[in-house]
Amino acid sequence: MGAIADAWTWLSTGANWAGEDGVWHRLAEHLWFSSVCLALACVIALPVAMYLGHVGKGGALAVNLSNAGRAIPTLAVLVLLTLTPLGRHGDLPTIIALVLFAVPPLLTNAYVGMREVDRAVVEAARGMGMSARQVFLRVELPLAHPLIMTGLRSAAVQVVATATLAAMAGEGGLGRIITAGFNTYDTPQVVAGAVLVAALALLVEAVLAAAGRLLDPMRRRRQQSAAVPAKAAHPQGVGR
Repeated sequence: MGAIADAWTWLSTGANWAGEDGVWHRLAEHLWFSSVCLALACVIALPVAMYLGHVGKGGALAVNLSNAGRAIPTLAVLVLLTLTPLGRHGDLPTIIALVLFAVPPLLTNAYVGMREVDRAVVEAARGMGMSARQVFLRVELPLAHPLIMTGLRSAAVQVVATATLAAMAGEGGLGRIITAGFNTYDTPQVVAGAVLVAALALLVEAVLAAAGRLLDPMRRRRQQSAAVPAKAAHPQGVGR
């Protein structure tokens, strides 16, 4: 309990939050790293997963190759990239390593979400005269939304937690607070840095979960479906 109390003291000290080495600056760096890496991973993984899920071909191979990449430690990839000519390009090795780490959950969940859409619903939509594009946008994508968001939340939390490794390559982020604590044998600072990373990961998870519910394309349809029986059960003008 002593380390936790000392970590709280460290966190409640205003001087530790100000300046280039302060929490606010490191938090901004951490969020920038995480946001860029997650956005790039989405641009790479989601279109591929959705297309393969839509056509129903090649998805299993892509998912297996993606999942195989999880066996490679992110730190090992980061170290190897840093030793290559890419290491002279600042943040690039860290960004590549984190993007590779974020792609598997995005690709897997998006593909599975597309493939688990009821084929009878898809065929019914086609029978109504919908084009392939309309089926994708109005049927498959809305029904796959929950699993896609699950993959996004998983990837985001993993990236936020793993972005601490950027400090190992001399970059910024909350990991610098932890490594600085190790270098000076300051255990409260190490614990405080770990607490900050964990709190940020939980906050990102909560925000994305709320966003997923608000942006769910099926949410309005379910509300409208629930409103119709309610109006039917209480017709206006009865008994007048």
